Amino acid sequence: MAVKDGSERNSPERRESYDVVVIGCGMAGLAAGNRAARLGLDVAILEKSPEERRGGHTRFTESFRVPSADTDLTEYGYEFDIPDYTVSEFYDDIMAQTNGRADEDLARTLVENAGETIEWLTELGVEWNMTPLNSGYTVGRTWFDGEELVETLVEAATDAGADVYYDAEARDLRQSSDRRITALDAVTDEGFVRFECDAAILAAGGYESSPEKRTRYYGPDYDAMTVRGSRYNTGEAIDMVLDAGAKAVGQWGGAHMALIDAAAPDVEGGTNRIDGYQYGLLVNHDGDRFVDEGEDARAHTYAKFGQKIFEQPNREAFILVDDQTIDEVDATGPSDPVVGDDLRDVLERVGCENPDAAVATVEEYNAACDPDSFDPQVLDGNEATGVTPRKSNWALPLDDPPFYAYAVTGGITFAFGGVATTADAEVLDTRDRVIPGLYAAGNSVGDLFYDNYPGGTGLTNAAVFGRIAGEKVAEYVD
Repeated sequence: MAVKDGSERNSPERRESYDVVVIGCGMAGLAAGNRAARLGLDVAILEKSPEERRGGHTRFTESFRVPSADTDLTEYGYEFDIPDYTVSEFYDDIMAQTNGRADEDLARTLVENAGETIEWLTELGVEWNMTPLNSGYTVGRTWFDGEELVETLVEAATDAGADVYYDAEARDLRQSSDRRITALDAVTDEGFVRFECDAAILAAGGYESSPEKRTRYYGPDYDAMTVRGSRYNTGEAIDMVLDAGAKAVGQWGGAHMALIDAAAPDVEGGTNRIDGYQYGLLVNHDGDRFVDEGEDARAHTYAKFGQKIFEQPNREAFILVDDQTIDEVDATGPSDPVVGDDLRDVLERVGCENPDAAVATVEEYNAACDPDSFDPQVLDGNEATGVTPRKSNWALPLDDPPFYAYAVTGGITFAFGGVATTADAEVLDTRDRVIPGLYAAGNSVGDLFYDNYPGGTGLTNAAVFGRIAGEKVAEYVD
């Protein structure tokens, strides 16, 4: 591999010197920057966005999945308002939701370090809401405001001595003849700046916000998919690290694609959730059901149902609930439901192109229901098996007006492909050897999520491996 010595036409005039440069100012980058700074390193954090949009996707998120049985926040005044959730259960959920494809070392490291990492974030000043947002949260969670969390962790990092550079996009890694990281070139408003350093940590998120990359990895219609998070997660930092010899791993054609309000903004709309669909029905414009709405808890289905909805006619579908279950619905998007006593009229007004077929689908489903007691907090076993697809839980007849209909689509949260790392956050090359001085964490890393996603795990993943990266880089630089 040719060694870049800075003699090419983009050789920068301005130079800065740090022990480590962290690429990204979201959860992974802020965890890495905080940990490295507190271990005595000179740290630069490069944020591609302007200051007012800092934080990557973390700015738009709201929860961590936490092994509550092994996490103690009581000294900070917090208690979990949910049944105990263990490290072992967390690991099992990751492996189950990824069909056993997740790298076992990464998954094990994540769950075993999650509780301690949440406690550490609390020490740094992060504030939590411990009450579940709505029905159906079956695992330990902490909730937070994304913008406030980013502000808290930026302040903690700068208090520890880290410098944050905004409007600074990492473009080129520099390596010595023995492949060690020696510098990183970034584009800024002042032109190219060279950050001389002993190590770099990739924490810039994924490639999901790039219409070109969505088309490349997901298909020709995916340029039109709503992006829930930051517009700046377009994948060039991953490309830079791959160009430095890193190995590409993971499910590059897979992603967290959530079920969201069809009227959500095209980009940076945040959660825009409509939770509670699992207690009703989902029908498309043809009036057909196309998923088992009650397959599992919302946290284990919303991230894959979005893609199924996006692939329906007109890239949307409709949630239908009635008076029995409307109290279990929590909608944070811009739309109000269409409401009425006549189901066909409701379907027509919400925009369904074949309301007669949808009414027939509901009637067929109702005939297949024979529920026992309804419990929205657990998988209650109320099945409807005489229809296709079946409904495995919460199968109540949709026959108690008024009826409510929400138009929904799929929105991409983050992509599943990325660079290969060890469980110590060290970046691996295509020979599975460590690239000296190069680390990665968060959604820039692949080989953890496949096919589906256990809700709340992405932020935990970023925090755990960002913190580990900060620790390991301190050992490397020392």
